[in-house]
Amino acid sequence: MKQVFLIQAHKDLVQLNALVDALRDDDFLIYVNLDRKSAIDPAAVAPHARLVRERIDVHWGGFSQVQAVLDALVQIVAEVPAFDKLLFLSAQDFPLLSNAGLKRELARWREHELLDTVAIGAAPGQWAADHRYQYFHGNHAPRLLRFVYAGANRLLRFSKRTRRLPGGMRAYGGSSWWALSQACLLDLLARIGRAPGLLRFFRSVDCPDELFFQTMVMNSRFAGRVLGRNFRYVQWPEHGARHPEVLVEGDLARILASQAHFCRKIDSSASAGLVARLLALRMADADAGG
Repeated sequence: MKQVFLIQAHKDLVQLNALVDALRDDDFLIYVNLDRKSAIDPAAVAPHARLVRERIDVHWGGFSQVQAVLDALVQIVAEVPAFDKLLFLSAQDFPLLSNAGLKRELARWREHELLDTVAIGAAPGQWAADHRYQYFHGNHAPRLLRFVYAGANRLLRFSKRTRRLPGGMRAYGGSSWWALSQACLLDLLARIGRAPGLLRFFRSVDCPDELFFQTMVMNSRFAGRVLGRNFRYVQWPEHGARHPEVLVEGDLARILASQAHFCRKIDSSASAGLVARLLALRMADADAGG
């Protein structure tokens, strides 16, 4: 069964092509989704990768992050009649397993959705991020719409009310990066096709890329298949930040101890020593039989 990789890219052609080359395999189909404002020349992307036709001007924290993925999914499910999972990657990811090892791990979790997820709320163990959807957000919306949102939020606070998710859904959140089955993705696309109000709601959510897919999957018949892990190693600064650290060779031990499938963030310059070590380990893994 084919595996599909969707790589979201906006910079660093050298790292992007290194990732594409690392994943080159007869059983892997690779799609690259270039941010419309990216300076990367599409013709310079490794030729064995397919390009997503509909390019979106992606802004961090806005619905454009979700829209770019949804547009890519529509193209992929039309072009690939059968696949096991679609793995959503950043161009700053890098695999920690050989391709044979990655196939083995994906086969191991074939009956699961690899999605990092947590319920949103104020109870212990939940993520206190309900403000992201309970009020209107539009950092990248037109000025007039931002004015409307501000007025609506004042009205909500004055009346001591908040927005609720459509259809009585419960909110979930987590990492933007995941691996979901074809059946799960087809179900998701069908649901938003039947209920366009879902997308309208999430257009005014703050950082919807960290809520949309978790909420949709956890409020579907696929919720019982969710493993609760996405097998990605990310290193966050100790004192908190909105963006993870760039990984370097000195991080190798922590990366390998994570038993993740991919790590990020990788930079073609700063992470050069780390990538060389990872390539050597992937080759040794392949020589040992995956």
